[in-house]
Amino acid sequence: MTHKLDVLGLFDNEYRDDGFRTCSVTGLEVHRTIDNYVKLFGLTAVIALLFGGIFAFTVAMTRWEVVGLLEPADFYTHLSMHAWNLLIFWMVFMEIAILYVGGPMVLGRRLPITMVAKAGWAVMVGGALLVNYAIWTTEPPNEAPLLTAYVPMPISPLFYAGAIIFILGTVVAALPFFVTMWYEKRENPGKTLPLVSFAAFVTSIIAVEALVGGLFAFVPTLFWRLEMIEWWDAAWYRQMYWIIGHGTQQINLVAMIAVWYFLTHVVAGAEVVSEKVSRTAFILYLFFINLGAAHHLLSDPAVSTGWRLWNTSYAFYGATFASLIHAFAIPAGIEAGRRKRGKGGGLFGWLTSAPWSNPVFSSTIFSIILFGFLGGITGVMMGQLQLNMTWHNTFATVGHFHATVVLGTTVAFMGLIFFVIRTMFMRQYISERLASIQPFFYSAAMGVAVLMMMYVGILYGVPRRTAEVVENIPGTEFSLSAASPLFAVFGIFALLAIAGGVLFVVVAVGSLVFGDRVENGEENADLVADGGLGMAQDPDDPVHAYEMRGTFVLCLVFLAAFVITYLLNWYLLTQLWSIGA
Repeated sequence: MTHKLDVLGLFDNEYRDDGFRTCSVTGLEVHRTIDNYVKLFGLTAVIALLFGGIFAFTVAMTRWEVVGLLEPADFYTHLSMHAWNLLIFWMVFMEIAILYVGGPMVLGRRLPITMVAKAGWAVMVGGALLVNYAIWTTEPPNEAPLLTAYVPMPISPLFYAGAIIFILGTVVAALPFFVTMWYEKRENPGKTLPLVSFAAFVTSIIAVEALVGGLFAFVPTLFWRLEMIEWWDAAWYRQMYWIIGHGTQQINLVAMIAVWYFLTHVVAGAEVVSEKVSRTAFILYLFFINLGAAHHLLSDPAVSTGWRLWNTSYAFYGATFASLIHAFAIPAGIEAGRRKRGKGGGLFGWLTSAPWSNPVFSSTIFSIILFGFLGGITGVMMGQLQLNMTWHNTFATVGHFHATVVLGTTVAFMGLIFFVIRTMFMRQYISERLASIQPFFYSAAMGVAVLMMMYVGILYGVPRRTAEVVENIPGTEFSLSAASPLFAVFGIFALLAIAGGVLFVVVAVGSLVFGDRVENGEENADLVADGGLGMAQDPDDPVHAYEMRGTFVLCLVFLAAFVITYLLNWYLLTQLWSIGA
């Protein structure tokens, strides 16, 4: 396939006559169609990341009221642009690329029906542009749709049309992945899918569920806004909307975990502790993960109390248990693999001796740690019926989903892009030092900003979706000025995090444009795990022959943090609901 965009040689690699090349890092047979379309969707995702990051700056500098950059009415427009470009467009374009990696690339197949992939990309881009146009041109600005676009708000029909077009484009772009899975099972009926391919397949099923929910929400709403049908039930819209509204985060979660398994194996020499257990965890996601969307409805009068109780107890525990399995399996696989390679001295030698200067590795590990401690634990808090009421409409919720989709998914996807730059675009980083520093700088700054969001929400009840509250809540004489010091910390570290995001774009794009070309596989030797990947499949040296005591200690620390945070939130709830004289 020839790309008109290929003015910089970004789509040009060395292939054999059959269209395949052998990746010097993974050892996989990669077809040119995989390279080309992973690059195309990945580049588009980075553009969305850059565009949404501009609005991250304007939104953060408005919430930090010392600066107060925007007027309250304009704030909603910028918040909507920020949310749709970073939570939806950046993520979904990357997730299509991940499907192509986890499917045809890992399976050693070419990407089928490439014209469909190209058409899907074009439709997705058209939908994204239409959504952005509809948001930016909304008059008055304070009627911008935010992410939820709840009816009966008089939102532009163009917005709903753009969302529908983007959803349909995503379905089309995913079709080559499903065709690949069909070909693989038809030709190898008794062969088990590799774990990463299995994870990608589970991701695709959850994505279909979410996208169908989005169509059920947006299509009737578009007809209503065009006055083709009469007014319909707003409560029904809310429930249908959250199938996609929170379902997109479930896609992010499972795709992120697939990336964790893939990259830790490649750059850290991780092994799979138990294929069956890891696969079971992914299957649990199929049955329970989308029920997490209910935490947006726990205060909704249209939902019965019995359903809320079931959802926030046994159903919710199924998804939590799956996540805890991955929380042990992935670091345990790293520890076992590195100890096998003689890199495991002491309790944590396997971790301290790891290739931390490799941005692929550090991004992946920071994603695992920060998602678990900040995103995962707070997600369980918000999923509890009583605790949800202390969290949901506060700035703490904003902190939670920045912990999940930024510190978790975005940081992991950044690691994948660092990997793709070296192995698919075949470019060296324009600066090894800047590439090495970026994951540390970005993760640390965003981590502090997220903690401040949570603190001001939980401790002071600062509301979300509001441009100004610290000096005085609009329409009242009630002040939250006690939160000002924490907001100052938030503002400073939000600026630093944005600078870290800019650094990522500079390194990524700069490497594509100005980076030296990787001429042979030896130049990527620094990406390969110690001792080579082949040792990970040695049947005479099983993974369970090696200690995992470091991981066990880390899991105890995680569980202790879980219990302490859980008890602290219940304590804060008792202060809110004082009982007795």
